[in-house]
Amino acid sequence: MSNTMRSRFNSTVVDLLGDDPLTVVVLAAIGASGFSAETRRTFGGRIIDVGIREQAMIGVAGGLALEGLRPIVMSYTPFIVERPFEQIKLSLTHQGVHATLVSIGGSWDAAGEGRTHQAPEDVALISTLPSWTVHVPGTPHEAEQAIRTSHWSGQSHYIRLTDDSNAQSFEGELGKVATLRRGSDSAPTVLAVGPVATDVLEATTGMDATVLYTTVPRPIDANGLRAAVVGTDIVIVEPYLAGTSVAEVAAAVADTPTRIRAVGITNPEMQHYGNPRELRAAHGLDAVGIRRALESGRTQVAF
Repeated sequence: MSNTMRSRFNSTVVDLLGDDPLTVVVLAAIGASGFSAETRRTFGGRIIDVGIREQAMIGVAGGLALEGLRPIVMSYTPFIVERPFEQIKLSLTHQGVHATLVSIGGSWDAAGEGRTHQAPEDVALISTLPSWTVHVPGTPHEAEQAIRTSHWSGQSHYIRLTDDSNAQSFEGELGKVATLRRGSDSAPTVLAVGPVATDVLEATTGMDATVLYTTVPRPIDANGLRAAVVGTDIVIVEPYLAGTSVAEVAAAVADTPTRIRAVGITNPEMQHYGNPRELRAAHGLDAVGIRRALESGRTQVAF
């Protein structure tokens, strides 16, 4: 079984191409090499590489969707969300058609490539569009689950794949908030989004805290979240722009007196990149940085 999210994406999509004659993959150069020569011979007409033309990639996907096909689109995060955002807005959302957009790279995977390959603003940007579901899987298994469910849903989904992976899959039913650790009734609740869960568990070791987990920050599992939160403080730990998920969480618990804080990326414009682990630590999203933020109470966004 594939042991990275990106390789699991390839194997899952090959399965979908074989199972569903309406499946079509649209790429802009990146990702084409992930499909074998045999796969390209078998499904060549349904694996479309438009070259380094990200806006055209989304436009083509929109046209295919208008014809009743089910497009799956993949590229690096800034090339599938930021650069062609107008096409997502118009060719997909405004036309009322749907696709599964899958990004790789996340916030720091391509650390050495610099800012051109990093887009911690992606989830916030997609969240400005109505009716999109956002998936942030924490393991290859959860990534496959998200891809398969999204493909057959007949709706628009954005799936954020990363090289980071939790030590294990925590999610049961897709999209439901899971309780990983239960604190006292007055303890803060820490909501880990996707691949930061293992670090959140390490960071909260010895602390009185309830730790929750989700891979679908939008739309959040409001009923599950309300049922799991017992104290008045919620801290969201999210591997993208700090505060992105606050509105969803706030709406879910609007009928309770709650303080919501966020730990995430506050300075996307770092000029010294290092390797992915170093960049993640610099953003304060490793276990040490998360613990520091929780203990100080000076998390980056408060409402």
